Amino acid sequence: MLSEKEKMLSGKLYDPSDHELKERLRLAHHLCALYNQLDETKEDERQKILRELLPNADESTYLQGPIYFDYGDNTYIGKNFYANFNLTILDCAPVYIGDNVFIGVNVSLVTPVHPLHYKDRNCYYNEKGIKTDSEYAKGIKIGNNCWLASNIVITGGVEIGDGSVIGAGSVVTHSIPANSLAFGNPCRVYRSITEEDRKEILKLK
Repeated sequence: MLSEKEKMLSGKLYDPSDHELKERLRLAHHLCALYNQLDETKEDERQKILRELLPNADESTYLQGPIYFDYGDNTYIGKNFYANFNLTILDCAPVYIGDNVFIGVNVSLVTPVHPLHYKDRNCYYNEKGIKTDSEYAKGIKIGNNCWLASNIVITGGVEIGDGSVIGAGSVVTHSIPANSLAFGNPCRVYRSITEEDRKEILKLK
C-alpha cells in the first residue's frame, strides 16, 4: 500500500493531513521563516538553512528571499540558480529546475491541484476523525538556461524547454518548447530565440 507521500509524489489523490507530510510541511515553513529573517550578509547561516530546506539543490543556489516552500525536499535545483524576491514553490509534486536558471521577483511554481467539483473538493473527516480534503499534484520541469521574468505563475504539469524566456506577468498553463520567447495570460509562444538575438545585444557593447 502506498504511503500518502508516495501518493502525493505520484500524482494520485492523497490526504494532506498525513502525519509525515504535516511534519515536513511545518519544518519547511519554519525554515523559510528563519531564512526570511536573516540579512543577506549572514550567508553562512542562510546556506545552512538552505541545505536543510533544499537537500536536492546545488550548493551554488542563491535565493534573495523572502522565500516560500511547501516541502523543499521535493524541489531539485541545478547549478547557478538565482531567484529574486518572493519566490514561491509549492512542491507537492516534484519540481525540477535545470542549470543556469534566472528567476525574477514574485514568481510562483504551483504543483497542487484541487478537484473541480465541490463534492470532491470540500473538506471532510477522514477515518481518524481529522478534518482534511482531497488533493493531487502535477510536477513542473524547467530546463537549462531559462529566464523567468517578474510576476509569473507556472501551474502543475508544465515543462519549459531549455533556453526559453518567459515574459513578465505570464500565467503558464501549458508546456513551452525549447528556445522560445513566450508571454501572456495564458502564456503563448511569440517566437523562437535565435543567433540574431545575440547580434542585438552586441550593439549595446
